[in-house]
Amino acid sequence: MYLLENPVQEYAWGSHTVLADLLGRPSPTERPQAELWIGAHPAAPSRLPAGPSLDEYIAADPDDALGPAALARFGPRLPFLLKVLAIDAPLSLQVHPDREQAERGYAAEQTPPGDPARNYKDDWPKPELLCALTDVHALCGLRDPGESAGLLGKVPALRPVADLLAAGDVRAAVRTVLTWPDPDRVVPEAGAVAGEPYATLAERYPGDMGVILAMLLNEVRLAPGQAVYVPPRVPHAYLSGTAVELMAGSDNVLRAGLTPKHVDVPELLKIASFEPGRPDVLDPVRTVGEQVYLTPAPEFRLSRVDAADGAVLPAGGPQLLLCTEGRVELRRDGETAELTRGRAAFAEHRGGPIEVSGSGTVFRASLPQT
Repeated sequence: MYLLENPVQEYAWGSHTVLADLLGRPSPTERPQAELWIGAHPAAPSRLPAGPSLDEYIAADPDDALGPAALARFGPRLPFLLKVLAIDAPLSLQVHPDREQAERGYAAEQTPPGDPARNYKDDWPKPELLCALTDVHALCGLRDPGESAGLLGKVPALRPVADLLAAGDVRAAVRTVLTWPDPDRVVPEAGAVAGEPYATLAERYPGDMGVILAMLLNEVRLAPGQAVYVPPRVPHAYLSGTAVELMAGSDNVLRAGLTPKHVDVPELLKIASFEPGRPDVLDPVRTVGEQVYLTPAPEFRLSRVDAADGAVLPAGGPQLLLCTEGRVELRRDGETAELTRGRAAFAEHRGGPIEVSGSGTVFRASLPQT
């Protein structure tokens, strides 16, 4: 097991206090801090103290770090990325590619790596699971088009979109919204009749048709401990709250709006799913020593561990362990590591079971079969 030093990402929607408080650092911060990354994605890898970055460590000995099952299925890279999100303002409205779309898009894209206009940062899919640490407010998945038609039909200028929705042509409705010629007029008007949270979005983004697209999505509210699974291709946006997020090890994001960043409407229309459906709010399933959030994602498994229960975590495959409350002791093969709030560790494939004790909460990222 190795304690990790983990990078903080500064984005405009982040908080000036949440991550600093989690990490025991001075607060408030000068710049908003949005995401704590725990993993081996080359864009912002964790580091071993006074040692290499985690991606470099894994690359040096992937057999011991990952194990044969992970290597055979995913190659010599950590299959998942763990984050803490501090959502003080809405994230961009976005979708993520599935595996085939990511591989094809990454291979075909001509925009140079590092260019803000590049759509595909890597060739991996990005299913993700968001687990609330505080109350979380999100938008996820297209709601019933008839319901959306009723809402948009209250705005005279948007009646052509409402008619498309009423006819069940969701793709055409989304295309019409995202190519709208005069958003500065229609967005404030729509926000005025839509109520929260869309009125707030319209006030924040008065000329952004992502506000209108957001009106087609389901509202999701999570209590602490609840989670929502977001498959690839599903439109979503996170509006407020603090959460642990686990995803496949990718940074692929295609944005539809609610952002000053690059938006590529044609590419987004290629990969997004237009199948309506409300996402399930997940409560964890209790197993021996863990509470597990069950998803179909092959790249990751998220569980929550109460250290006071004295859990023994099985060996096999790579693991990331993050303490979100209290103080936790991890014991493996005669060695111990202590995690306090905001600290995380990497446990490689090589080694025995991990004994957890103390009086805190640990989130464990692993592979589904372990």
